[in-house]
Amino acid sequence: MPQLLFLCTGNYYRSRFAEELFNHLARDQDLNWRADSCGLDLARGIFNIGPISPATAMALTKMGVALPDPLRFPRDVCENDLLASSRVIALKESEHRPMMTTRFPVWSDRVEYWHIHDLDLATAPEALAEIERLVRRLIEELS
Repeated sequence: MPQLLFLCTGNYYRSRFAEELFNHLARDQDLNWRADSCGLDLARGIFNIGPISPATAMALTKMGVALPDPLRFPRDVCENDLLASSRVIALKESEHRPMMTTRFPVWSDRVEYWHIHDLDLATAPEALAEIERLVRRLIEELS
């Protein structure tokens, strides 16, 4: 089964929403893809409490997306995650390309970059709505 990997900084908010929504929609449409997500710099998430952002969990629940039980905590990306993935999408190019270039220089140009702001520049409803739009477009593209 082809693997999709979503990347963000802390693997707490944006990439987790994309992962869970993608897997929910892919199952509903019998799409033979599976998503995972990881973070590029978990140390920046010192204020991230618990396994997943409450805004992410609330938005997914309102959409009818069942969250795994138990919820896993954020995971740091490693090269094996990249190697195992057929497609890698980082959620914000201006934020994540420099991280990719520093940590995985060979991979930085192989990643597809979206432009989803973090909470410093967008509200959670704005950012999550944009991720939903792009994930739905991706599902259509892969169908």
